[in-house]
Amino acid sequence: MISVDNIIAERLPKLNTSSPLIKTPIVRFLKYLFHEREFTHFEKSYPHLTGIDFVEQVLEYFEFNSLVNDRELFNIPDEGKVVAIANHPIGSLDGLALLKLFSKIRPDVKVVANELLWTIKPLRSMLLPVNNMAGNTPKENMRAIEEHVENGGALLIFPAGEVSRLSPKGVMDGKWRSGFLRFAKKTKAPVLPLHIDGKNSIFFYALSLLAKPISTLWLIDEMFKQKQRDIRIRIGKAIEYENYANLEIDKDRLIALFKKQVYGLAKKRPVEAFKAGFEALAHPENKKTLKRDIKQCQFLGSTQDGKQIYLYQHNSESTLLREIGRLRELTFRRVGEGTGRRRDIDQYDEYYDHLILWDKDEFEIVGAYRMASINTVRKHYSDTGLYSETLFDFSNLPEHISKQGLELGRSFIQPNYWGKRSLDYLWQGVGAYLQNHDNIRYLIGAVTISNEMNLEAKTTLVRFYQGYFPCHDQWIKAKTPFEMQHDVGAHFRFDDYENEFKQLKAKLKQEGSAVPSLYKQYAELCEKDGVAFCAFNIDADFCYCVDGLVVVDMERFKPAKRERYLTPVLEN
Repeated sequence: MISVDNIIAERLPKLNTSSPLIKTPIVRFLKYLFHEREFTHFEKSYPHLTGIDFVEQVLEYFEFNSLVNDRELFNIPDEGKVVAIANHPIGSLDGLALLKLFSKIRPDVKVVANELLWTIKPLRSMLLPVNNMAGNTPKENMRAIEEHVENGGALLIFPAGEVSRLSPKGVMDGKWRSGFLRFAKKTKAPVLPLHIDGKNSIFFYALSLLAKPISTLWLIDEMFKQKQRDIRIRIGKAIEYENYANLEIDKDRLIALFKKQVYGLAKKRPVEAFKAGFEALAHPENKKTLKRDIKQCQFLGSTQDGKQIYLYQHNSESTLLREIGRLRELTFRRVGEGTGRRRDIDQYDEYYDHLILWDKDEFEIVGAYRMASINTVRKHYSDTGLYSETLFDFSNLPEHISKQGLELGRSFIQPNYWGKRSLDYLWQGVGAYLQNHDNIRYLIGAVTISNEMNLEAKTTLVRFYQGYFPCHDQWIKAKTPFEMQHDVGAHFRFDDYENEFKQLKAKLKQEGSAVPSLYKQYAELCEKDGVAFCAFNIDADFCYCVDGLVVVDMERFKPAKRERYLTPVLEN
């Protein structure tokens, strides 16, 4: 693992040709300094260990522990791309301790490591090598790092590329390299700041001031001085790509801000420019617990491919709503939406019904719909009312809709099940729900347009749906109306839906967007005048998305849609 003879052959080849009087004492000293005997004994004792098992055994050998606030562990995203950055106060065991901690949440984590660390073969499965010393890292190594992040991996990097040293401000990293920022920007990954509170000996810092290159040789000896010590690790909140990429400052200033953010964690002083941003997603609920809790719900039926549909009503002891809220937020963020909180859960979830599509093989919630009888809410929850009333003025809502209406919303299919007919199955679940609520005639709800769509694309979409599916009675008004560009979409004649829908799709594709699936689905449910898009509102609490208020009269369902969704199709 550590062989002085190999190091001399690679780094100091001229020493091998020196006189024994010179070579022998130097080799003996290096073997002592590098603790070669201890390393050899460790390697012989645990020849089978690799990866995280090796890391844990090393930390166990040194009785070296890390202390962390349990709440801060939730700041580590449990999935998806992330670039984690940290200071490097010890230059050895601190990196392994952080790797162990991170791997508990992200088993896929890999560390950017220099060529010296790469010589430790049991660690190689967790490393992505660079050449910090020579500064000429091969292009294929750089691509491997980018691909790991781009593919949704977690990357841990120490931007200084070396151990912290004594400075006028205390023990701090030297100048940070820009590699972490390059990887994060190129992959549009969030950056997760981490701070390690640790230190080496006074002798090491004194030697660093006198002879910095020589002090590096003492790092292994310093590592052995860390026996039976603890370090504290602070985990900050992830800084989303949009939060740092849009700052109008140069690269060096941005790197300095990230460094300040890392060191600010120790004093709980976040950088002002990074304060705003999304919280890290909550970690998934235990699958066995989810399986237990789903069995307490009302079973509505099974789909053709074996998925199950349940009706869940709020139970404070159940984990289902917590997981629904997590998956909602995860899904909405993927399309430029979301609340920014760890879970998308609000006060309405407590008294709304929840339709759940369940994968019994994977113990996973595939998707969900939230719904409530308008009449029931107005009778029993008049203080808080309907969710849609936070966006639209319902003061003139007609009585027949109030008494026979069902509000639908917060629908999602989690990304792992996109493109697998899951939304269609949810609608079959809605049909099964309606069979037990035959007093319902109208479906009403907010349908979202992502803020990732530009203004011209939004205007084109809104003009199309308002033109083909108008609300003839202006009884619903948006509280923060979406204002369309006057000249956009004026070419629509509203006399040929199929042809102009093709034009709409082409225009949105040109703008890098697409028709939201629920707009298409709602629009094609009914015969003429069965669907209306009544108003469009800007939702400041949901990434400034645009919500269209849709009203559907189920008595005007097309025969094929009635057969598909309102006739029993689920297997009991």
